[in-house]
Amino acid sequence: MSKNDMQYPENEVWTVAQLNQQVAQLLQTQFSRLWVRGEISNFTQAASGHWYFSIKDQAATVRAVMFRGRALATGLQPKAGDKFEFRVTVSLYEPRGDYQVQVESMRRTGRGDLHEAFLALKEKLAAQGWFDPERKRDIPPMPRAIGVVTSLGAAALHDVVSALQRRAPHVPVIIYPSPVQGADAAAQLIKAMQTAIARAEVDTLLLVRGGGSLEDLWSFNDEALAHTIASSPIPVISGVGHETDFSIADFVSDLRAPTPTAAAELACRPRQDLLDKVQALCALLSNQQQRVFERASLRLDRAVGRLVSPKQRLVQQGESLLNLQNRLGRAALQDYDKKRVRFIAVKSRLVYVQPQLQHYRQDVQRQLQQLSAAGQRALDNQRRRYLAAVQTLHALNPEKILERGYAIVRNEQQDIVKNALDLSVGERLSVELGRGSVLVTVTQAHALL
Repeated sequence: MSKNDMQYPENEVWTVAQLNQQVAQLLQTQFSRLWVRGEISNFTQAASGHWYFSIKDQAATVRAVMFRGRALATGLQPKAGDKFEFRVTVSLYEPRGDYQVQVESMRRTGRGDLHEAFLALKEKLAAQGWFDPERKRDIPPMPRAIGVVTSLGAAALHDVVSALQRRAPHVPVIIYPSPVQGADAAAQLIKAMQTAIARAEVDTLLLVRGGGSLEDLWSFNDEALAHTIASSPIPVISGVGHETDFSIADFVSDLRAPTPTAAAELACRPRQDLLDKVQALCALLSNQQQRVFERASLRLDRAVGRLVSPKQRLVQQGESLLNLQNRLGRAALQDYDKKRVRFIAVKSRLVYVQPQLQHYRQDVQRQLQQLSAAGQRALDNQRRRYLAAVQTLHALNPEKILERGYAIVRNEQQDIVKNALDLSVGERLSVELGRGSVLVTVTQAHALL
């Protein structure tokens, strides 16, 4: 938008807020993202993690802000006087009308390409999960031996060895030498780490070197070295550069130390701490053992108090046996007396409850006679009923009836004929007589009136 494009009524009165809003829109429209080179001053990191500072050169100064997420992504810790190239957007802080820039990324002056490569590799490995806390292993608190991967001529080696000698002189230190700077340094660092892994003689590896420029530390931003650290079966502590220096090795290692000396301090517990713990455990063990001895002594005293000589024990047992015999004799006599009294009492009661057998014998004899007479009467009655039934049966015998001249007439179906009208002329009949039977033919049938 050019000056000729902005048409505002000359007589219109704006509020300050409206003015600042229009200026902010103008800045955002006129300026896209751009790079600014300058020196940091008045740097402040807020509790929220946001960075507030000024960017200045010899002729001018501009306020700047970098929000927490973008600040963490840089992997840097800037300080006053550092020179950077900043990728910014121009804005206006409307409440105060202050013109400022919002920093999206930054790189050290003259090293933009290296810094961009560092950020690209960091983003790539982070996306692959190489920096995830879940992947990192715990550092053994009491290693059998500690390995150090660094240059033999590096000051970092002296710092690490001195710290370990002071902190844990009982822990062996094995050096795996390698250049830490130069074109071939990354490959040599990988080779030294592979040697340590193959020999498997240490429990923790320290990858260290002193501070330097981004170019000096560039070997520790190698992707192959990062892969070796991530796949190492031995936990790795990275102590590269100063506290404000960050490398890919720092992010992928199991633990990042701000300095080589700090890496040595994180690799093991102080010998004095271990000695103090051993002494405390020994004191605790001594106290526990003393209490065990005291309890055993009390038990021994009680056992001795109960202990008697065999002769005294025999005398006591003899007295106890005699006492038991006396008690047994008295108990037997008491039991005999009790049973004798009970026997006399039962015997006296038996005299009164003894049955009068003569009376009962006469009564039984009388009842037997009555039973015999009643049985004879019942037998006579049954005999009379039997004879009457025989006479009745004999009188009703069909054969006797036939002997008196009666006959039984049957048709051809052997049914008894009771009505003459049921017969037809010519029908053959069987007539059963008192003695024998005859066959007859119906010649005439008539009914009795």
